[in-house]
Order: sequence, then structure tokens, then C-alpha cells
Amino acid sequence: MSQLTDTISRRTLLRAGGAALLTPALAAPALSQGQADVIRIGHLTPRTGFLGPLGEYAVQAAQLAVEEINAAGGINGRKVELLTEDSVNPQTASAKAERMVQRDKVACLIGEINSASALAISQVAQREKTLFINTGANSDALRGSDCKRFMFHVESQNTMMVRAAGRALLDKGLIKDKKIYTLTADYAFGHDLLKQAKKFFAANGGTITGEDLIPTELTDFSPFLLKIRQARPDAVICNLAGAQITNFLKQYSEFGLPFPVAGFGFDLALAWGAGQGNFLGTWPVVWHHMVDSPSAQKFVAAFKAKYKRPPENQGWSDYTSTKIVAQAMNATKSTDSMKIVEYLESGAKFDIHKTREGYFRPWDHELMQEMYAITALPQEKVKNQYDIFTSTGPLPGPGESLEVLATTKEENACTFPA
Repeated sequence: MSQLTDTISRRTLLRAGGAALLTPALAAPALSQGQADVIRIGHLTPRTGFLGPLGEYAVQAAQLAVEEINAAGGINGRKVELLTEDSVNPQTASAKAERMVQRDKVACLIGEINSASALAISQVAQREKTLFINTGANSDALRGSDCKRFMFHVESQNTMMVRAAGRALLDKGLIKDKKIYTLTADYAFGHDLLKQAKKFFAANGGTITGEDLIPTELTDFSPFLLKIRQARPDAVICNLAGAQITNFLKQYSEFGLPFPVAGFGFDLALAWGAGQGNFLGTWPVVWHHMVDSPSAQKFVAAFKAKYKRPPENQGWSDYTSTKIVAQAMNATKSTDSMKIVEYLESGAKFDIHKTREGYFRPWDHELMQEMYAITALPQEKVKNQYDIFTSTGPLPGPGESLEVLATTKEENACTFPA
């Protein structure tokens, strides 16, 4: 990922009745009157670059969650304010996280999508002993070698994504004894996803016969599509991220290649952005807007009413994380991060807008939850721009432990720093 300078940014301060655009971030903060009566939450996520389309959903959903929390009486009777910033890159994410904690006195940090930026934020959170809920970074290392006591993960880890999609691909006969060509985003998330994908292929009889690393800024996939045409694989597996996936799908359709497409990392906004007829293949998602549970559909209806479109899975993650924080603070009657950490480690259950409640594993802080594999509908069956896929039922299934898709301690050891 290119190293971007940390230019003057804007901060959006959300209150119960709306949003106020503040002065540039280098100026003194304009915080509310009566600060002791307000709980501030810091929200960091990419708003620009190849992950920007996902960040927009994340911010909108977190805003909605705060409005709902405040409408229900706030947290322990105190109103919530959401401070949002564009994290841009790891260096900027670290600086803004530190500023939010030290200057703006946020009670916790929520957000992020880029795994390297999430690591940078987690280091600040650990040093400052401030809760950080990761809403979008998938790297297994964040739950293993880089785990932190003050970091929790509502987003699924890469292994869970691979195993969820892998079940569907095995059912379709696209792994065992097949030649596979992989395209992988050339940064921490992609490298980690490819590592987990290779483990899955090796365990299930698939063979990688071609692989390429794709720069995050790349927009023209034609050289790689020509290589795929020549290689004639049985399946093309994408370990791409953000706008890379949208661009790839558009160009794959234009080239008219006949090889089945699938992926191990995905967000619905990327399918919607590809345009009519360009979404192809089978992909994993942590959530989608057609999940059949009352709380999921209540969230979908509220998001649609406010933003005139359904939420996608990154929006679900930031919305759900904000609600989890509110539940934890209400339950402990505290904003003290250590007390919240202990509550989250206690096995507390949360309505995560799926058919089963979720809980955090105490030893790696990963949210145990259902996932889904979606497959693109044939174009003749598409009725609108959003309902463009069919979905498996929840994975794991109703009779399985929620932990069967996740790594074990032996696979991904976590030792929290002191």
C-alpha cells in the first residue's frame, strides 16, 4: 500500500439529533458542553482509497447505531457521541487513534478494515489500556501472534472466511483434484488470506497451478486475465480486497473467460459496484441483508429508511460492534476499558442480528458467530440491483458448534501481552 501523508482531515461529531462538521483536525476539538455527561466513541476506518467504498457503509451504520442507542436513553443515562476519522493508512491510523484517546478522551475505539492499520491501532489501544473493537480486519495474525488484551474482533478471521466459502466450493466440486489459479492482494490481508487458502487446498486435494500478487492500486487486470486464459485452470480463486474485486469482476466479464470464479474474502458493496451482469461466482460473507432473523431485518429496515439502500456486511459489523459496546457498558455500569474487557471475556452473549447469539472466545477475543457463502444469481433471475445472490444457510449449521470454522489454539496461538 502506498505511503500517504497525513493531511488535514475532517472529523464528524454525531449527536442524538444529527451531525456537525467540525473544524480541521489540527484545531482544538469542539466537544459538547457538560463533557462528564457524554460518552465519546472513536471510529476509525478508511474513507478513501481502495477500501473507501466499504468505509462509507461502516460510518453510516455506526451513526445509525449511536442514534438508536441515544433514542433508547443512551448508555447508563448518558448520551453517546461518535467521532469519525478517515484512517487512510497505518501511520495515520496510529496517530489519530492516539489523539482520540489522549486529547478527545474517547471511551473506546471502533472500526478499521485494513489489517496493518488495525495492528497499528491495537498497539495504541494496548499502550493506553483502551478498548478497541476491530470491525473489518481479517488477518489471522491479529488473533494470534499479534493479539492484544484490549483488542476484540467482530469481523471474522481469514480462516473462517476460507472455511465458509470452502464448504460451498467443495459441494460444487471446485477444489478436489482441480487446478486452481489465485490472484492475491499484495498487502498483509491478502498474504494472510493466501496462506490460509493454501492450507485449505492442501487439506482438500486442490492444486495451485498459477498465482499472482496484485498491487492494491492496480486497476487494469488485463495482463493477469491473459495469463489465466492461457493457463486454463479449473477455477480462479480471488484473495483480493476492496475495489480490486469490483474491477476484477467487471473485466473478467468483459473478457468472457469460461472458468468458474470464487473468492475467500468479500464484501457485498463490491458486488453491487460491479454493475449489472458482472457479479460472478461463490464468496464468503460474515452477514448479508437477507439474513432471516427479526433483529437483522429490523436493522435492514432502519438502514434503508435512513440511507435509501440496504446495509452490507461491513455496515453490519460496525453497527453490531457499537451495540455490543453499549451492552457491555450498560451491563458493567462503567466505561472503564478493563471492566469491559473482563465482561467481554466472561462468555456474555450478544444479539448479533443472526439466527444465533454470538460470544467472544476469551483466549483470542474472536467473535464466535454464523457465516454464509453466497453465489451469484444468473442474470435472468436478478430482480433488482441488491438481491443478486443466493445464500447458504448459516455456517456452521444449527447442530454444530460455532467454533468449528475458527482456528484452534494449536493453529493460531495467542498470548496476550502484559
